[in-house]
Amino acid sequence: MRLFLAINIPHVVRLEIVAASAALRDVAPELGWVAEDRLHLTLRFLGEVDEARVSEIAAAVSGVAGRHRELAMEIGGIGAFPNFRRARVVWMGVTHEARLELLHHDVELACESLGFEVEGRAFRPHLTLARVKTPPTEDRLRALSRAGKKIGLRTNVIVRSVDLMSSELSRSGPTYRTVASAALRRN
Repeated sequence: MRLFLAINIPHVVRLEIVAASAALRDVAPELGWVAEDRLHLTLRFLGEVDEARVSEIAAAVSGVAGRHRELAMEIGGIGAFPNFRRARVVWMGVTHEARLELLHHDVELACESLGFEVEGRAFRPHLTLARVKTPPTEDRLRALSRAGKKIGLRTNVIVRSVDLMSSELSRSGPTYRTVASAALRRN
């Protein structure tokens, strides 16, 4: 199974994000835009994992979630990795939140204890809006950057769980399914 750990975004917020980012899709329709039902924040990509390990992973994540309280996460701002001049991914940001950083850190430690390699890059929480398949022209990228600066959406989401997700790849894009959900403690 292809697995990852995520914070899923409520449907109503995903709709807000899609509506707010419509101008970006108009500027660069050729990008690989993520469908509304696939918008999420990835905490940790696990990759191909034997199905027999699902219960072990779910138990470890449940242990981590039980040590953390629900938290508010602010979503807003548009950016690109590595930047708009060489964009490979267009994203909506998540404001720095110490409790989210700590949750990610503890998820990373739990994954390491299960034998997953530690990710070497810094955690930069975001929601992927689009993937760049073929590099657009410089003019198109500048227009995308300008359109991104005009998007004023700022919204808060209460993080209530960490979800173990499976991803099945197909020609029409991935299909995500929640395999297990680990609730954070209520405040």
